[in-house]
Amino acid sequence: MRKAFLLAALFALLLATSVAAEELGASSAKFWSVPQVDALPYDAHSRLIRHGRDLITATYSHIGPDMPDPAQRYAGNNLACGNCHLDAGVKKFGLPIFGLSEDFPAYSARVGAQITLQERINSCMTRSMNGRPLPVSSAPMRAIVAYIQFLSSGVRKGEKLSGLGAGTMPELDRAADPARGRDIYQARCIGCHNVDGAGVQNSLPGLGAGYAFPPLWGSDSFNDGAGMAWLITAANFIHSNMPDGVDYLHPRLSPEEAWDVAALMISKPRPNRPGVEKDFPDLLQKPIDAPYGPYADGFSEAQHKYGPYGPIRAKLKEIEKQMGEVKNPNVK
Repeated sequence: MRKAFLLAALFALLLATSVAAEELGASSAKFWSVPQVDALPYDAHSRLIRHGRDLITATYSHIGPDMPDPAQRYAGNNLACGNCHLDAGVKKFGLPIFGLSEDFPAYSARVGAQITLQERINSCMTRSMNGRPLPVSSAPMRAIVAYIQFLSSGVRKGEKLSGLGAGTMPELDRAADPARGRDIYQARCIGCHNVDGAGVQNSLPGLGAGYAFPPLWGSDSFNDGAGMAWLITAANFIHSNMPDGVDYLHPRLSPEEAWDVAALMISKPRPNRPGVEKDFPDLLQKPIDAPYGPYADGFSEAQHKYGPYGPIRAKLKEIEKQMGEVKNPNVK
């Protein structure tokens, strides 16, 4: 009798679990979690992966502008890749780099051609890090690639994991406002990023120790060709991750506050990347928040930089229907 009761209870539990899984859409979903670097052995390839993680979290200590060997000075600022790719590139909606290696080669609208993973990394090197490209065969490049490949373990080509990017907030129906953003910055951001957006360094300048909290503008920040200098990326990243310690499930800033403080950040001076006017050979593929021209739609640089974006999207849709493409006049 007791055995029959236990079997019946077990059957009921399994049935309930199956129903719950189907209701959650989990019956056919694949469970995947970020691989743990610390669980690796100590062979040569595992050391390469660990070095790749170190390059993400402390870029300035390995290839920064204060390296004793000038040949190793690839980054042009003292940021770390991990200032944008949070938690060593594994934080959801903190611009993670997990699950990406199988997506390459991939088409880049910015280039108008297929690019490799190494070329995508060098885009970050020359834009976010305001530096120069890493040679494909160099030890730092091989280590970063190995780390990204490790973080993509078990992910099939074309499979999209949740948490990629920076999130997606509703857009404003007005222009994002740097003046409103200044008030938000003073109330919420100044304690970490300093009164002038210069951040807080880990040590005295010139020692190559990077920042405890990175600069948001100024000469040691990312240049104007970096994705973080574009409003939509910046605003969503801020909403999902700032102030420091916040995650996408528990944001502290409202969407409106995130848009406005992002507008303040991108309004400030930063290094210029030469040649950005040649980005996007087909101007219809240029993101609407690109803070530099040329544009296909006739709207001002200010509206592309701060919005509102509804009218631009409508115009671009109309042009695309009529013309199919609009060639960038700066690309020969």
